[in-house]
Amino acid sequence: MMEWIRGEWPWYLAGPLIGLFVPALLIVGNKTFGISSNLRHLCAAIAPGSVAFFRYDWKRTGLWNLVFLVGVLLGGLIAFHGGASHDVVVSAQTKASLVRLGFHDFSGLAPRELFHWQALLTVKGFVSIVVGGFLVGFGTAYAGGCTSGHAISGLANFELPSLIAVLGFFAGGLAATYLILPILLRGV
Repeated sequence: MMEWIRGEWPWYLAGPLIGLFVPALLIVGNKTFGISSNLRHLCAAIAPGSVAFFRYDWKRTGLWNLVFLVGVLLGGLIAFHGGASHDVVVSAQTKASLVRLGFHDFSGLAPRELFHWQALLTVKGFVSIVVGGFLVGFGTAYAGGCTSGHAISGLANFELPSLIAVLGFFAGGLAATYLILPILLRGV
């Protein structure tokens, strides 16, 4: 049983389980699935100050979401230390494409040449980590939610803004992958 839990789950099992999570949340507690609102809940809980955006009853609206966030973090920690495989398997074609972009270390979850503390001192590392992180945060706020909230809950609820956001996420991801990243990683 433990081997099955620790192993990779096939898409035809994991996908429906994630999909059933959305109606279960709606039926049990009239809640929607998403993770990005937790930053607002944390700010409201820790230091609301004089900012009106952070002055609301976060215990009523966000406590369950913060518990979910703690569960995600604990689940990741358990998976990391509980024997889950740390090897990322990528195809030979993907490795060849990454080598052409300057990556050679395939031992971790992310390329160490780009995602490492020392990479922050390089232009491409700074742009990828700091500027990219800022753009992800800005996009999440601008879109009114994150990819999980829009793609899982929003689409399941047939919300047009979520469909537009998900199409924007995919368009942005494709543009970054095929246009921006090759220029950034080869040119700098």
